[in-house]
Amino acid sequence: MATGTAKGGTRPERGGATRDLILRTAERLFAERGVAAVSNRQISEAAGQGNSAAVGYHFGAKIDLVRAIARAHAERIEWHRVHLVADAFGSTDVRDWVVCLVRPVTAHLADLGTPSWWARFGAQLATDPELHRITAEESAGSPSLRLLVEGMRRCVPDLPDDVRAQRGAMGRHLIVHLCAERERDIAEGRADPASWDDLSTSLTDAIVGLWSAPVTRRAPHG
Repeated sequence: MATGTAKGGTRPERGGATRDLILRTAERLFAERGVAAVSNRQISEAAGQGNSAAVGYHFGAKIDLVRAIARAHAERIEWHRVHLVADAFGSTDVRDWVVCLVRPVTAHLADLGTPSWWARFGAQLATDPELHRITAEESAGSPSLRLLVEGMRRCVPDLPDDVRAQRGAMGRHLIVHLCAERERDIAEGRADPASWDDLSTSLTDAIVGLWSAPVTRRAPHG
C-alpha cells in the first residue's frame, strides 16, 4: 500500500520522530550546559540531523523550542495533579494540598526513568527571567493548579498576601532545585533511581513547615 508524504516528501511519522528526537536532545544539552550556551546548530548536530537548520524547521526560534519542551512536561504533570486535586478537594489540611504541589513533579520524574534531564532543565528556566515567564505561561491555564491555589488559601486564610506569595515562591524553589540536585545525583550514581518517593515526602514535610510557620512583622520605620 502506498503511503502519503508530508510537504517536501517527508513522511509524517518520520517528521514526528525527528521532532521528538530534537526535543529530547535539546532538553539534555540545555540541562548539561545551560540554555544560553547551546545553539540550534549544536542541537541539530547532536540529534544527528544533516541539516543544521533542522531545529528552526521544526520549532522556529530557540525560545519556541524551550516552550515546546516545557509544554510537553506540563501536560504530563497536569495529568498527575488532576487526580491528586480531586482527592484533596474540600480538605482544609495544608498537607493535602502540598502533596498536590509536590507529588506530580516527583511522580513525573519517576515516570521518566534514568537518565532524565527535565529537572535540571527546569532549574535553568527558574533562574532566567525570560525563560521563567514561559513556565508561568504554560501553567497559567491549568485548572488543577487554580484549584490547588484556592485550596491552599482556604487552609491559611489569615496569612497576609505578601507572606503567602513569598512562601509560595520558597516552596517552588525548593521543589525545582532539590529535584534538579536529585536528578543529577541519580545520573552520576550517587542516589537510588527509586528515591523520588523519599524526596517527595521530605519536600512535603519541609513545605508544610513553611506554610505553617508563624509570621513575624517588623515595626514600621519611623
